[in-house]
Amino acid sequence: MEIEHRNNITVVGDPQGRPVVLAHGFGCDQNMWRLTVPALAEKHRVVLFDYVGSGRSDPSAFSEDRYASLDGYAQDVVEVCEALDLRDAVFVGHSVSAMTGVLAADAVPERIGALVMVAPSPRYIDDEGYRGGFSAGDIDELLASLESNYLGWSSAMAPMIMGNPERPELGEELTDSFCATDPDMARVFARTTFLSDSRDDLEKVTVPTLVLECAQDVIAPRGVGAFVHRAIPGSTLVTLDTTGHCPHLSAPEATNEAITGFLAGLR
Repeated sequence: MEIEHRNNITVVGDPQGRPVVLAHGFGCDQNMWRLTVPALAEKHRVVLFDYVGSGRSDPSAFSEDRYASLDGYAQDVVEVCEALDLRDAVFVGHSVSAMTGVLAADAVPERIGALVMVAPSPRYIDDEGYRGGFSAGDIDELLASLESNYLGWSSAMAPMIMGNPERPELGEELTDSFCATDPDMARVFARTTFLSDSRDDLEKVTVPTLVLECAQDVIAPRGVGAFVHRAIPGSTLVTLDTTGHCPHLSAPEATNEAITGFLAGLR
């Protein structure tokens, strides 16, 4: 199937279980979920994929016009769900993927019946009455540095994003993942990510939603999770006692416990 090749789709677990779709964030790929998959596969049909431009997706399918907005990445999600004919799936999105999940759930509500948002941020730039964690100048500087020297930017930023400096192997893994991404495609994804504003889209969410935030996160600081929680009626907010932006790697047991507990409570 064309989409299966394009997005490097992997399906594991119980084929009769409720589908769970795991979506990676910027600079990452489906391998980042390897510590979460075993916790889900016993009871669920687990679907992993790479966004076009990431991981082992088909680079010939990349279009700057399509992926210059989050709608393009959300369309990847929609097409993966359609290709596998998923129904009432639980979409687990890390970082910016939490917002692509919101868009996809609005587009195909029959296919996505619940959301898990891991370290989400609907807007990275501070605004009046809203703290995203970065000034507009910070983001301009970040994107300029990325565009002028992507590999150098990756080596500097990845350990900061990961946190947990006492475990340098985590930062090294994220650095390797960033550096394995095509720089031109990464620049598009970065601009789309860090300039996005999905705050208004949160009000459209009508499905059960779990919001997972980290106690210390330089990309999605405390307060962002609470904002997302307040904006989505009936959502559940869990603060993980961990640092960094990738709790599924740095604190997999706590992350998996929160996700499986949420799944167990779904109808």
